[in-house]
Amino acid sequence: MKERPHEGDPMPDIAMETPDGGTVRPGEYAGRRLVLFFYPKDNTPGCTTEAKDFTALAPQFADAGAALLGVSKDSPQKHRNFIAKHDLGVDLATDAEDGGLSDALGIWTEKQMYGKTFMGMVRTTYLVGADGTIERVWDKVKVKGHAEAVLEAVRTV
Repeated sequence: MKERPHEGDPMPDIAMETPDGGTVRPGEYAGRRLVLFFYPKDNTPGCTTEAKDFTALAPQFADAGAALLGVSKDSPQKHRNFIAKHDLGVDLATDAEDGGLSDALGIWTEKQMYGKTFMGMVRTTYLVGADGTIERVWDKVKVKGHAEAVLEAVRTV
């Protein structure tokens, strides 16, 4: 299994597709902080709650100088539907390519559920500093209270 980056390491600058068909990469946020939250799948209960929680706190993140970007392997079309269905106010990106950002971070990995093995996203959040280094990592995130904990870290780290 790939070694995951740690606090103080540079965030890999790998392009991902945006819902409108463009691209975005973490390096485009240079000069401000970025909360990069990876989640398994659009329109599932935990992922919907997480995206809505970050949306609700988006103004406070902006006031604290941090941008928000949610990432999954879902297609740009699925992201557009997810945004519209739940009136999300956070940017989303698709990391569908082999060798993409989630692969580079070691969070697209083998998982097991009900005795079946499959590839899946480990729900993980990164706080990336204005200089592009990882300031904080939340691994195997539990959704309840997570957005609030990240906001608190943005304000204090």
